Amino acid sequence: MSRIHATHLEHATDATRPILEGVKRKIGFLPNLFTTLAKAPVALETYVQASTILGKTSLSTKEKEAVYLATSQVNGCDYCLAAHSLFASKAGLSAQDIGAARQGELNAYAALAQQLTQNRGHLSDEQIAAARAAGIDDSKLIEVIALVAVQTLTNYLNNAALTDIDFPPAA
Repeated sequence: MSRIHATHLEHATDATRPILEGVKRKIGFLPNLFTTLAKAPVALETYVQASTILGKTSLSTKEKEAVYLATSQVNGCDYCLAAHSLFASKAGLSAQDIGAARQGELNAYAALAQQLTQNRGHLSDEQIAAARAAGIDDSKLIEVIALVAVQTLTNYLNNAALTDIDFPPAA
């Protein structure tokens, strides 16, 4: 049971209602993550804007989902693992790929996200060199850091709130 009760759309403020309606249109339903974030309108707006902007990174959808899955696995966020397992499967990742991404083993992006999250951003020279050898240049490295940071926001929120999972359970 959630420790922070979600704000239902009919009780949303004038500041959050348009954002929540936009999310509902885009995703097809209104996930509990967003209605929980709506308790703090500035947090909801920050997350939605950051996610929209990060949607323009140079990483493919599969690479981004690998980052989200690896980060959520390290942070122990069952909500985000369920959500991103679904999104990753829709992006074309197999169940085996999703499992590998969660363990940081699918590709260099998953490995980097796992390392960043485990080490709170403190990467060794060897880890940076391995990422570069795998084709991750400085621009992509910074984009992965940004993706991990925003994913960590939702991981921490869901872990603290015990947000009710409204996605199919992660495999």
